[in-house]
Amino acid sequence: LSVTSPYNADFDGDEMNLHVPQSEETRAEVRELCLVPLNIVSPQKNSPLMGIVQDSLAGAYKLCRRDVFLTKEEVMNLMLWVPGWDGVIPQPAIFKPRPRWTGKQMMSLVIPPEVNINAGSDSYASLLKDDSVLIQGGELMYGLMKKKFVGAQSGGIIHICYNELGPRAAMAFLNGVQQVVTYWLLHNGHSIGIGDTIPDKATIEKIQMDINREKKLVDEITEKATNNTLEAEPGMSVRATFEHHVGVALNRARDRAGTTTQNSLKDSNNAVTMASSGSKGSSINISQMSALVGQQMVEGKRIPFGFNYRTLPHFTKDDYSPEARGFVENSYLRGLTPSE
Repeated sequence: LSVTSPYNADFDGDEMNLHVPQSEETRAEVRELCLVPLNIVSPQKNSPLMGIVQDSLAGAYKLCRRDVFLTKEEVMNLMLWVPGWDGVIPQPAIFKPRPRWTGKQMMSLVIPPEVNINAGSDSYASLLKDDSVLIQGGELMYGLMKKKFVGAQSGGIIHICYNELGPRAAMAFLNGVQQVVTYWLLHNGHSIGIGDTIPDKATIEKIQMDINREKKLVDEITEKATNNTLEAEPGMSVRATFEHHVGVALNRARDRAGTTTQNSLKDSNNAVTMASSGSKGSSINISQMSALVGQQMVEGKRIPFGFNYRTLPHFTKDDYSPEARGFVENSYLRGLTPSE
């Protein structure tokens, strides 16, 4: 799957053509210059063109979590997917009451022993949350496999493999991760549903509080502007000052609501898993689904008046309130009003 990124290919009907090189010169050129493994690291920007993506990226992230343990049977099945496996099952991380292997051990089988990475802080707090990563001699000691380490990123495992061990090893790593992880994910599963976007009662109330506080502030600014008591900022007209203050307040509402949502969601949440691993989505997507969609912008400004002195016929004329200028207070979960 990793090869789709440089080809910019997807599975909605894309076709490829096969060319058969005829002369010795062409055959040499294809073999020495054009093969996919030789182009894993781009000479243009000196960083990998392909990395682990989509399900294998989310799977690698889930496999490396600290609550993932495998039985001997599962490990034996998984071993068959490790490229160049030497036939020796590694020692289990836990011996009693039953032998158990960790997901990190499975991941380590695919990482070449030449790879060493130490990223992030080694403070107690970040170690507890598995925030930092330590790979020593190809052994994953702690941390989660994110896009930063197994994606098409400069200084990631793929980059190190290619530079230290050559194109074949980089290809073996890409194939190995995908085979091992997809086999494990096939039995573990990953899904997302409406439940992953529903915030708890306390969170909903706090979000509403954040929005109401900023809307009240906007009302005060609007009142000042209406009563001609709003002082213009240096180098700005009164109207520009008004728009600036309103914009800051509404963006703050969105950011606060987003932060509240992020903090309320558990680490096991499927949307969070995908955003944290880097396989799909971001924190903004999650907060728009759960908290609020936020201010809609056109050319860096709030929605301008398209009709006479109003954005839509739903509003009265000369209405400068957040709703009338494109502030969407609802989340995609709650659903938008017609004017939103």
